[in-house]
Amino acid sequence: MAMLKHTFKLQSLAYQTVRAVTSGNVGSGQGKGGGGGGSIRTAGGAFGEMEAAREEEYFRKLQAQQIKALHDHIEDEVHHQQSEINRLSEELKRKQMKLDRLKGQLDDK
Repeated sequence: MAMLKHTFKLQSLAYQTVRAVTSGNVGSGQGKGGGGGGSIRTAGGAFGEMEAAREEEYFRKLQAQQIKALHDHIEDEVHHQQSEINRLSEELKRKQMKLDRLKGQLDDK
C-alpha cells in the first residue's frame, strides 16, 4: 500500500493530508482495498462501498477546506504586503521632500 502525503504550512500551522492508495474496489471487504476499517467495511458489499464513499467525501471536503484556508492566508499576506508598500512609498515621498527642502536651504547659503 503506497501513502501519498501532502503538507500545507501556514506560519505556525501545518495542515496535512494523508491518503492511502490501494488496489481493488474500496470498501469491498478486507484485503481488497477496504482494509480493516471497521465491521461494516470489513464485511464489504454495498454498505462497505457506501462507507468508503463517505470517507472519500470527508477527505475531499477536508482538503478543500485546507486549500481555502491556505488561499485566504496567502491573500491576507498579499494585502498586508501591498499596504506596507503603500505606507513605505508615502514615507519615502515625505523624506524626499524633506531632503529637497534641506538641499534648497543649503543652496541659498
